[in-house]
Amino acid sequence: MKIRVLCLLAVLAPATATADHDTTQAALGQAGGTRAAGAHEHGAETIKLTPAQIAASGIAVAPAGAGTLSRRLTVPGTMTLDAGRIARAPARVAGTVAELRKRLGDPVTKGEIIAILDSREAADAKTEFLTALVTYDLKKTLYERAKVLWRQKVSAEWQYLQTEAEFRQAQLKLDLARQKLSALDLDAAEVERVTREDTQTSGPSRLREYPVRSPISGRVIERKVDIGTAVGGQGQPDDLYTIADVSKLWIELAVPTAELVTVQEKQIVEIVKDAAGRTGQAGRIVFVSPMLDPATRSARVIAEIDNDHGMWRPGTFVTTSIVIGEEPLELRLPRSAVQTMQGETVVFVQTDEGFQRRDVTIGRQDAEMVEILAGVEAGESVAVENTFLLKAELGKGAAAHDH
Repeated sequence: MKIRVLCLLAVLAPATATADHDTTQAALGQAGGTRAAGAHEHGAETIKLTPAQIAASGIAVAPAGAGTLSRRLTVPGTMTLDAGRIARAPARVAGTVAELRKRLGDPVTKGEIIAILDSREAADAKTEFLTALVTYDLKKTLYERAKVLWRQKVSAEWQYLQTEAEFRQAQLKLDLARQKLSALDLDAAEVERVTREDTQTSGPSRLREYPVRSPISGRVIERKVDIGTAVGGQGQPDDLYTIADVSKLWIELAVPTAELVTVQEKQIVEIVKDAAGRTGQAGRIVFVSPMLDPATRSARVIAEIDNDHGMWRPGTFVTTSIVIGEEPLELRLPRSAVQTMQGETVVFVQTDEGFQRRDVTIGRQDAEMVEILAGVEAGESVAVENTFLLKAELGKGAAAHDH
């Protein structure tokens, strides 16, 4: 039998990130030559390639080895906000909206002032605190003086005890006033600072100002009031904004009742595609309800995914794949490594000269991996990306030989 070895005559240019399929195909050049002596008709054909040519063609290799095969369940789902990452910015006091500092979509950080209310209730709480603070300072001074005089036998004991009782009473009132400020989410030290600044300027008093702070970090997804709106009273709005942290989202999964037994918390969930064709995002199941919905006869299943880059939006319909089990394999390769030629299943094993076609027998498979039963040994380096280029080049050589 005549020997024919497929070889490359073209000189490859360096591959770039923007090279298209035609450029990559051209890098493989024209094949010709003779087949290796004693080789099976399709079992040991070789495409000669240098390391530079392999790199330029974008052909990646990986060793064949042991691994696992995933058993998956494909189910539809809907992205929603994480219920634990939604918060409302409440009006803790009755008042009127004087300033709104955030618009829809604006980012906010936890504790940031996002609105200002004009509130008589806030002014009363601040005044009560400031009055209690002044009284406390006075009673403390009188108590400390009376204690010194009593110890020096200058004053009577009953005078000292009376002064101490008045000081303790002032201390209690100050603590109560401070707690009232805390309940309204007002900082006592900030109230003192603002009051000192007001006494040093001729501007209007800021006692009536009540700052509304964001309870979480996130983005504003709803604004419920306008400037001048009365809030906090009976029949009036209680919230100014709705804020959501969209760095993590939920996927509400519609799992058939018959498949619920295979679904468990912490299982991996991958997005197969959405309406825009995006894929690849993975998360984990965080909740499987023990109760069935009486209307749908299904259980609520929730998966959580990362959304740091804002790629996904609540309300998006997606198709997901739940990894419900894994089976060990002695030898496996990515599906992209396997090609079909003239009815035979083949892979391309890397050699010192380039790549050698190898007929293989495959077994079980999932969406990513294929079990190899025969044809490749563990540890052999096999082309796993752009293998269609090797198939096309080998096909050109076979066509030329037929003519």
